[in-house]
Amino acid sequence: MGLIFFLSSRPDLSSGIEGWDFLLRKIGHMAVFGALFLALLYALPGRPREAAALAILYAASDEWHQSFVEGRHGTPTDVLIDTAGVLLAWGLVRRRRRRRRAASSTDRCPSGAAS
Repeated sequence: MGLIFFLSSRPDLSSGIEGWDFLLRKIGHMAVFGALFLALLYALPGRPREAAALAILYAASDEWHQSFVEGRHGTPTDVLIDTAGVLLAWGLVRRRRRRRRAASSTDRCPSGAAS
């Protein structure tokens, strides 16, 4: 969260790559807030809703913070992009957990075992 705040305080985060700058920033938003969700989930094990809610609330507060930084502006669209990063990370976590459960259930009951 400190890194996000620090980066949001910078007046210009342009990569200098014309045309790609917009896309890279938006992918960066998704990645950073997906990572924040994962960190919060680690801090709040078994509470993904709370971790997601905190990450999304921080995304909204980050955009509000940016509205006070010269050369920056906060937008609801960026909160939606950040939320997409949170939801993508949450979906990947759920998928991984389902695969682990499926693998562990097949390990317990070998195929062809007599009943």
